[in-house]
This record gives sequence, structure tokens and C-alpha cells, in this order.
Amino acid sequence: MNPLYNFLQTIDNLVWGPPLLLLLVGTGIYLTVRLGLIQIRYLPLALGYLFKGNKNSKADGDVSSFAALCTALSATIGTGNIVGVATAIKLGGPGALFWMWLAALFGMATKYAECLLAVKYREVDANGQMLGGPMYYIEKGTGQKWLARMFAVFALGVACFGIGTFPQANAIVDAAYLSFEIPREITVIVLTILVAVVTLGGVKSIAKVASKVVPFMAVFYIIACVIVLGSQYSAIPEAIQLVVQSAFTGHAATGGFVGAGIMLAIQSGIARGVFSNESGLGSAPMAAAAAKTDSCVEQGLISMTGTFFDTIIICTMTGLTLVVTGAWQSDYAGAAMTSYAFASGLDSSFIGPMMVTIGLMFFAFTTILGWNYYGERCITYLFGVKAILPYKILFLVLIAAGAFMKLDMIWLIADIVNGLMAIPNLIGLILLRDVIVTETREFFQKLTPPPANLQTA
Repeated sequence: MNPLYNFLQTIDNLVWGPPLLLLLVGTGIYLTVRLGLIQIRYLPLALGYLFKGNKNSKADGDVSSFAALCTALSATIGTGNIVGVATAIKLGGPGALFWMWLAALFGMATKYAECLLAVKYREVDANGQMLGGPMYYIEKGTGQKWLARMFAVFALGVACFGIGTFPQANAIVDAAYLSFEIPREITVIVLTILVAVVTLGGVKSIAKVASKVVPFMAVFYIIACVIVLGSQYSAIPEAIQLVVQSAFTGHAATGGFVGAGIMLAIQSGIARGVFSNESGLGSAPMAAAAAKTDSCVEQGLISMTGTFFDTIIICTMTGLTLVVTGAWQSDYAGAAMTSYAFASGLDSSFIGPMMVTIGLMFFAFTTILGWNYYGERCITYLFGVKAILPYKILFLVLIAAGAFMKLDMIWLIADIVNGLMAIPNLIGLILLRDVIVTETREFFQKLTPPPANLQTA
């Protein structure tokens, strides 16, 4: 085994050990209680705001609330929804899907809180664009500049070496080669040019593309999953039962599956769930800060729907497809497992994998766009607007390099920097918990009596 891989595996196990898992889920549980189950009670209101839009066209911001959410979703709906779910179930068994659900449920409260703070503490840069995110609300809200800079450095690492580049570029190149036999070199060149064309136009260009592509790709993939699940509808109740039972009992080895205990199901489910929906990482707030809105609470509500769409809907579709078709017990892994599931479900060795390939390529491409913007916000915070162009050039170079890295190494690096990024953000949320509750209470007092469980202390 490669010594570097072993070293990275050790670091990954330390970063994603029980302390971080408890911090992630614990923060979500705490905010859920303090905010009176806001993600459940006010989800219909949040969806209403999302599709209604902000009535004040003169509100501060660069893009609409819908476009800001699509920019965030472009970064979150990616390979995690196809490859990440398959990887989680391969490692932790069907029970991993249950823990993804649980992490997403509490993660919605976390996403709400961080995006609320992003709008409240945002500012304008030298180019006239909105700046916001954990680095700003940590520095301005808590005064802990060192913690804010730590977040920016780790988030920049995620953009350049984690979710933003290596896994996505590698997924696109492999998918194009395996499904269409397009040489990797050609795919890399085309991908790099497309990313450059969109990202050099800034957040408005990225948001414009995201607001068109994200809804299309999400609907396309959901329809494909519904077709597969529809063909196996009689197996769905048993699959759900297996998911819930395995979450608390583990699962013995069957077929190509190596077997998993409860702790492995929890760890893989939460880690891959966070990789997919990014709740608690602090990425979505950077997109939320660009929204044209006059209410930080309203944008927080809109932003929390991102976790709902990403994990509760799309990841669930993928997970159930893997379970009902029996693909999770096969010898395949990652995207190959999902392709096998679609091929089995649609009884077609061509149409099924083709749907997965197309979905994967769209998901991965938009994730690259979203994370390019996140990295730009971090580099601006650390070094000013003068560093944006050099950063974008470096980002394009890394896209090309990531296409030729080994998959196992890619996921390890992505996992490590993700975990490191989450730590300062979660600490910031805990330190600013009273601000979150106060803003929420004041907003809902203007609409209806505040939630009974919305505490003031």
C-alpha cells in the first residue's frame, strides 16, 4: 500500500473521528432546539419564499435569492449525490443512508443559521460585489480574526484540493471516457475552457448558468431515479426497512459487500452526507451573501431548502435505487455501482449507465463553478481583489491536474480538507448562537407569534 495513502488515511480518521461528528450533529441538534424545529415547522414558508422571490428589487445584493440558492446548489449537488452515496453505502451498508437523513435534518438548522449570519454581516468589496461567509461573520461577530482566517485558508484548500476540483474533474473525465470513449486529454481541454468562460465572468455569470442548469439537472436525475424505483416499487418498503434496521444493527457481509458495523455506518453516512449537502462546512453562506434581500432570516430560510433538496430528495433517490436493485451488494464501487443499479433497474446496459453519466457530468461541472466562486471569496478575504485573477488561473490548472489523479487519493484529500473547514465555522456558529436566535425571534414576531420553543437565552 502507498505510504502517502496510509498517512492520509490516518489523518482522515483523526479529522472525521467522533469529536468532529459530535460537533457537526451536536451543533445541528442544538440549533434545532433553540430555533424551535425551524427546519420542519417553517419548511413550507421557506419553499414559498424560494419560488416567490424578494419583492424589493432595490434590495442590496448581486443576484436574486433563487440564483444565490442555485449557485449554492451548483456546488452541493455534485458527485456526492451519485458517487458519495454509493461510497457511503459500500462502506457502511444501507444503514449509512439513514444517518445521511438524520445529519441532513439537523443540518438544515445549521444551514439556516450560517446563511442568516452571512447576510447580516456581509460587506461590499472594491469591485462593488458582496462579500460574506464565515470569515466575515466570525471576524465581525466574534472578533476572533485568527479563527476567521483559519476558515478562509481551509475553505480555499477545499476549493483548490477538495470538492471544488479533483473529485469533480476526475468524475467528468472518467465518465466521458467510459461511456463515450472520449480521450481524457480532450475532455480536460474542453472542461477547462468551459470553466474559464463561465467563471471569468464572476458571480453573475456563475449564477446565470447555475439558475438554468441546476433545476434541469436535478429534475432530469430525479426522473431517472423515479423510473428505476417505479420498476421496482414492490421492493421499496423492504428497502426502507433494511435502511432503518441496518442503521442500528450494522449489516453482515453479503455478495460483494464487505459487511459493516454501526459505527462505520454512522461515520460514512454523516461524512458523505456532509460532503454532499455541505451543511456546517460554511460554503453556502458565501453564495447566500450575494443574494438581493433585505432580510437575513428570509435568506436563511431559503438557503436551508438546499439541504432538503440535496440530501432528503436526491441522495435518498440514489440510495434507494442502490438498495432496491441490489447494486450495493455487487463488486462495484462509486459511480460504477450507481451505473450498475440503473442498468439493472431499467433492464438496459446502455440507457441506465448513460443517464448516470449525463447526470454525473452535469453535477460535477456545476460543482466546479460553485466552488470556484467560494474560493474567490476566500482569496479576496485573505489578499484582496488583486489576487482573484491569479487564483482563477491556478484553479484552472488544478482542474486539469485533478483529472489524472487516483480516485482513492482524491476522496481522502477531499474528506480531510472538508473536515478542517467545518471546525472554525461550527465554532463561529456556537459563539454567535444568541445573535441567530435574536434575529429569528424578531423576524417571526413581525409575522406571527414566535415559536414556543424559540428560546431567548
